[in-house]
Amino acid sequence: MLIKLKIWLQAARVFSLTAAVIPVTLGAALAYNSGQPSAWFLFPLVLICSLLLQAATNLVSDYYDYINNVDKDYTFGSSKVIAQKLLTPKQVLFAGLASFALCAALAIIMLYYRGLPLLIIGLIGIIGGLFYTAKPIGYKYYALGDLAVFILMGPLMVLGSFFVITGEISLAPILASAPVAFLVTAILAANNLRDIKHDSDARIKTMAILLGHRFAAYYYCFLLIAAYASILLLISSQILSPWTSLVFLTAPLAIRNIKFALSSRVDDPQMIATLDILTAQLHLVFGLILIIAAVLS
Repeated sequence: MLIKLKIWLQAARVFSLTAAVIPVTLGAALAYNSGQPSAWFLFPLVLICSLLLQAATNLVSDYYDYINNVDKDYTFGSSKVIAQKLLTPKQVLFAGLASFALCAALAIIMLYYRGLPLLIIGLIGIIGGLFYTAKPIGYKYYALGDLAVFILMGPLMVLGSFFVITGEISLAPILASAPVAFLVTAILAANNLRDIKHDSDARIKTMAILLGHRFAAYYYCFLLIAAYASILLLISSQILSPWTSLVFLTAPLAIRNIKFALSSRVDDPQMIATLDILTAQLHLVFGLILIIAAVLS
């Protein structure tokens, strides 16, 4: 039983789920600071749905990456549960679709309180997650993954959480989401930078492939720098408080990652095999400090 649970946790890519926790918790922190009447009893549902949505996207992505020959036993991406024959493709696809369905079912409770705007936000999230790799769209394979991840796991999640708690649509949480949106996109950019050769062999397109290895590394660096630059802009425009400058404590982690990216070679992806995980760690620490600072302000 424990072994089976471990396999399913591997399939859901538990290490990546913090990418969903950070934006919805940031939305909650902004709601706490807004002075609006807040329905805090709905926040656990927001958190659970965001985790289900991320896990579902990971599972469905594993299935389609496998059948499209993107995921093989020697590549770095995905959870490897199908390639290693720990689970069958049908099991992984069913689990992904079931997670989407459970997310939608729980969202009905929130819809009762928040109505049409939440329905629109929720549908965008579910459709965006499902068709990241699923047919007939599979926009990940056409170099649109970066843009979608920026929107879905940045503004959409932060605004969605803020709206569920406060019942208000506001520009402030959308703008305040920019730093975490840049960093979550950087996780994907790191993954794609590492996988340029393998993804090219699979005949799919990613932003890294379109840019080429050198400029893909520069693009990754830009995303990290943009996260910190956006903090300064948000503080100067009084959308975020000066407390949020504490995120610069994470700059050494960003510098480390930038050095890895710039030293990488397209013919040796092993050099940056863990760059996506290191970027996820930066996103987590940066996000936690940003959330704490938002509450303190």
